[in-house]
Amino acid sequence: METLKIGVAGLGRLGLIHAENIYNMKGIELTAISNLDEKINKKVKEKYKVPYTYTSYEDMLENPELDAVCIVTPSGFHTEHIRLALAKNLHIFCEKPIGLDVEDIKNTIKVIEKHDRIFHLGFMRRYDEDYLYAKELIDNGGIGDISLIRSYSIDPIQELDSFVNFAKKSPSGGLFLDMSVHDIDVIRWLTNSEISTVWATGNNKAAPELSEVNELDMGTVTMKLENNVTALLVAGRTASHGYHVETEIIGTKGMIRVAAAPEKNKVTVFNEHGTVRPSSQHFPERFARAYENEIKDFVRCIRENKSPEVTSLDGLRGTEVALACQKSFNENKLVDVKY
Repeated sequence: METLKIGVAGLGRLGLIHAENIYNMKGIELTAISNLDEKINKKVKEKYKVPYTYTSYEDMLENPELDAVCIVTPSGFHTEHIRLALAKNLHIFCEKPIGLDVEDIKNTIKVIEKHDRIFHLGFMRRYDEDYLYAKELIDNGGIGDISLIRSYSIDPIQELDSFVNFAKKSPSGGLFLDMSVHDIDVIRWLTNSEISTVWATGNNKAAPELSEVNELDMGTVTMKLENNVTALLVAGRTASHGYHVETEIIGTKGMIRVAAAPEKNKVTVFNEHGTVRPSSQHFPERFARAYENEIKDFVRCIRENKSPEVTSLDGLRGTEVALACQKSFNENKLVDVKY
């Protein structure tokens, strides 16, 4: 089949991961990149032999060779960038969240539905082999009916100072939209149910200055789902041992824990510190295979003209719940999620 030509918009840490994965895959080409920093563009162009580089996303979309775009720009630009790509009849892979404003997302979904292009959303945990194994067990009745689900996402505390500096210059969307949207999606996916009510709390024990920019270094949400499952999520930026992502699902006939300890590999170290199991230190390490798998699935959907499992509606639901969590925290009360 003809080589599929893809442009990557945004070359932050995750954008660089997608660029490398696209470059290394057979049957597709990293044809173009767009990013504001020309120095980064030059390095990426040389490393991956990229034919075209741009400092403007709009300029990149004018390239007639492109078949698809991978959008890894700041979250607040996602919906606009989706619409612009569709206007050029391009297939789209977009990182989470799909957007930050519910009405804007709904309008964008209408545009997506008017086109016959593939739209794929970057909820990479659905492509992680451990989560897929857990999902299969649950769907096959391996633990009976789910009664409770708990999901953690805690970034390394070593990155906290960097995040504080970032938050002071550019809003991330908040802890719940920026991080918990992954847990929200996992909870919806594993339970096959929507979230109906949320109660959120949080604090800034490690970085009090985040309060000045309406951010949190630790947050929790208790949820009630429409199928009467209880869910608890924890999001934070203070894991001293590394990058901690963990999910526990308790059912009527058993329970599952995905990554109860964030182990780097199967190695055990015996030294002056005792018996040590090394931990994953950052998300590119923990979900390296999942990031590859989701791009492979995006390409497969284009080639086979099949709709991805992750849809624009999943993106909308994630944002709706995350915004309800933020509202609950701000107003210190239970909030019903409005769909």
